[in-house]
Amino acid sequence: MTETPRTPGTASGVMATPDDQMRGGAPELVKARDALHTDRGDTTIEETVVQKLAGIATREVPGVYAMGSAGRRAFSALTERIPGSQTNVSGGVSVEKGERQTAIDVSIVVDYGFSVVEVSQAIRRNIIQSVERATGLEVLEVNINVTDVHLPDEEHEDQQVQKTQLQ
Repeated sequence: MTETPRTPGTASGVMATPDDQMRGGAPELVKARDALHTDRGDTTIEETVVQKLAGIATREVPGVYAMGSAGRRAFSALTERIPGSQTNVSGGVSVEKGERQTAIDVSIVVDYGFSVVEVSQAIRRNIIQSVERATGLEVLEVNINVTDVHLPDEEHEDQQVQKTQLQ
């Protein structure tokens, strides 16, 4: 049995073969299939799933000190002090997602001494691999916004501020 090339139909994700069109009358429509859309049902993935996967993949890269803007990091530091709260792994990640594709924006703070270019490339690679493997979505782009560089002596200052706030 040979497969007939398909031409676009009228409904979203639906295809009609040239044979269907030549028979006259209403063409028999066949729904396009992929890993998320099968004969036995469809799988939908929420944006928060992609955000969390991208956040985890970003944090795995050496040279990433933190994620998000200064305001976002301060808010996360406060919420993490609440007993029973969970770490927000999706902070600093924004996602645009369609049925089969996604685009991801990440904001990070890089550790001093690391190449911004190399860290960015590693993040992009890791996010694409993690999200595509886990979800089946095609990652169209990963945009990285470096908001700051963490200097080694800033860590000592951060610890002093935290101790003062706890008292």
